[in-house]
Amino acid sequence: MSKSVFVKTYGCQMNVYDSARMQDVLAPLGYGIVETAEEADLVILNTCHIREKAVEKVYSELGRYRDLKAARGGNMTIAVAGCVGQAEGEEITRRMKSVDLVFGPQTYHRLPELLKQREDTGLAVVEIEFAVDDKFKGLAREQVRQPSSRSVTAFLTIQEGCDKFCTFCVVPYTRGAEFSRAPAQIVEEARKLADQGVRELTLLGQNVNAYHSGSATLASLITELSQIGGIHRIRYMTSHPRDMSDDLIEAHGANPKLMPYLHLPIQSGSDRVLKAMNRGHTTDQYLKLIDRIRAAQPRIAMTSDFIVGFPGETDQEFEETLQLVRDVNYAGAYSFKYSPRPGTPAATRDDQIPETVKNERLVRLQALLTGQQAAFYQSCVGQTLTVLLEKSGRQKGQLIGRSPYLQSVHVEAPESLIGSFIEAQILSVGPNSLSGQYVSLTPNGGHLI
Repeated sequence: MSKSVFVKTYGCQMNVYDSARMQDVLAPLGYGIVETAEEADLVILNTCHIREKAVEKVYSELGRYRDLKAARGGNMTIAVAGCVGQAEGEEITRRMKSVDLVFGPQTYHRLPELLKQREDTGLAVVEIEFAVDDKFKGLAREQVRQPSSRSVTAFLTIQEGCDKFCTFCVVPYTRGAEFSRAPAQIVEEARKLADQGVRELTLLGQNVNAYHSGSATLASLITELSQIGGIHRIRYMTSHPRDMSDDLIEAHGANPKLMPYLHLPIQSGSDRVLKAMNRGHTTDQYLKLIDRIRAAQPRIAMTSDFIVGFPGETDQEFEETLQLVRDVNYAGAYSFKYSPRPGTPAATRDDQIPETVKNERLVRLQALLTGQQAAFYQSCVGQTLTVLLEKSGRQKGQLIGRSPYLQSVHVEAPESLIGSFIEAQILSVGPNSLSGQYVSLTPNGGHLI
């Protein structure tokens, strides 16, 4: 490789996938992957706009790279990709003259021509048009891996964008409308991943269970992917309650390769707040959906997302959220304080909740959720779980893998077993992991059914 690229990734699993595909696109141009910006000819910040102060963090990081570029006499190309690039556009190049490229999540397949345009004109390039179909057709066909990589799990984007327009969310504005990739395209990529040793696929989308291409649904796609030799586990995220179809619920009970884990965000336990969020469902509909999913797969682990302090949320409505959490009894969840996102309807409301109130509510909610997760983890002690071993741990002789419920599991086992499925008896629980004892190999992937 004659040139080098460093990609710093912020945010969700889809950004992790996008970063890997950027590296794929750049490989034919001679770009090798390096671990630090100091080593790189090209630095890419693949950004996320979901979290609070995301834009400020990007500009702060760009300040560091500006100084690094200056110290190298300008011999470095700096690019801002992802959702902040999409949202900020030319404002980035106006504020940071050291930035050479700005492009959104739908245009990174055009990186080679954007780099050439920058070289030919000497001017900063901003490309933030939505072109989802062209992106997937234009992506490099071969998956690139670092020589040291032995990854046995992989993300695979199957759907992008969102048509839901929740009033707190920027995704429809930064990722565009919902778009589903063709099944043949997805299967081809999955086969290549399996040939490279991947044993577990996580299918990604902003509303992944809204996947629909022709007659294909997420459930039928999972069935097709299950038939690929070498793929023993399939997961998907993130889902919307409105898109949990009958065939998908049935798949959780019928398909042994579909893991018993489902992340199904609700955001609030108050019907009035859900309506203000434009979620399109009620708490009763959500709870009945949970019942149906658990009837199909009794061993499923449910997780969710919650926002506290949404504009206008009352004390009583927050108590309704706590009650919903008690009713569902989650295996884990992500919870956040509401923070305004520029351009979203909720950001313009005049009934914003004081930070002190949001802080207090978040502490109470997280205490409840943490207790439920701890109880779920403790219930695994004494069980024998199938673990896909992924990598070496920090301790000598220790390997780390994942249970069917996406828990991190530590065992003592030889490094030669990385990539293998084993049976592990769970002995103890850590804050966010399990410790187990290696029992035996499981050649068929340890399917539950």
